[in-house]
Amino acid sequence: MSPSPFHPVNLVLGLVIWALWFVLLYGGLSVGCAFAPPDAEAGVWTWINATSLIAGLTVSGYLLACAHGCWKAPSLSHVSEVEPIKAFISKTSAAVYLVSAFASLMLAMPGVILPPCI
Repeated sequence: MSPSPFHPVNLVLGLVIWALWFVLLYGGLSVGCAFAPPDAEAGVWTWINATSLIAGLTVSGYLLACAHGCWKAPSLSHVSEVEPIKAFISKTSAAVYLVSAFASLMLAMPGVILPPCI
C-alpha cells in the first residue's frame, strides 16, 4: 500500500522497494543454493527460478500499479485545480515507480535464461 500520490515519500519509495527486492532476491538465491540446490541437469527449469520469476512479476506488478495510481491522481483529484507542486510530485513519482518496476523485472530475467546455482 502506498501513501497519498501527492506525498513526497513516493519520490523514493519505488527505489527503496527495488533495493529491498534486490537484496531479497540474491540473498534468497544464495540461501536456496546453499541448503537445497536443484539438480544441475534441470537447467533453468528449477524451483528457484520459478520462485524468483513469480516474485519478480509480483513486485513489478505492484510497482506498476503504484505508477498508474500516481500518474492518474492529478486528473482524479476532487479539487478543481491541483497545486502545481502536487502534480509535479505525482508525475515524477510515477516515473520513478515505472523505472523501479522495469529494474525489478530485469533482476528476475536471468532466471529465465540461466541455471540458478552455477
